[in-house]
Amino acid sequence: MSTGKHNVCLIDDDKVYQFTAKMILEATGLTSSIKTFFNGKEAIDFLTNPENQHADCLPDVIFLDINMPVMNGWIFLETYDTIKQDLAKNIVIYVVSSSVDESDIQKSRSYPAVTDYVIKPINREKYRQLLSVLPQD
Repeated sequence: MSTGKHNVCLIDDDKVYQFTAKMILEATGLTSSIKTFFNGKEAIDFLTNPENQHADCLPDVIFLDINMPVMNGWIFLETYDTIKQDLAKNIVIYVVSSSVDESDIQKSRSYPAVTDYVIKPINREKYRQLLSVLPQD
């Protein structure tokens, strides 16, 4: 099991989820930084900003909600597919949703960038498990 520190990105419009997820992720001891965005557009803007193009600025993992205003998770994934080749590192993406709808789960699997679909809520042990499989730098 890895013990590396990872840059984490939470993309979710729910402030309560963001707060609790951040606290739980910090409690795993496996994060070095946690960036939060309230919609996919904010995250895409961050990822494509030339100031953030070195690997240590970019997240190692993204926890992506589906239902958000401005740019939802599906549009984020479509946009991400067009920019990922320009990023300084591969980023692991987990779709995180309270939806147990099989069509959402299947749709998430149609995106090559998505590693897995995780159903909320997520406890510390689940976050630890998801982070522990990330590649070490």
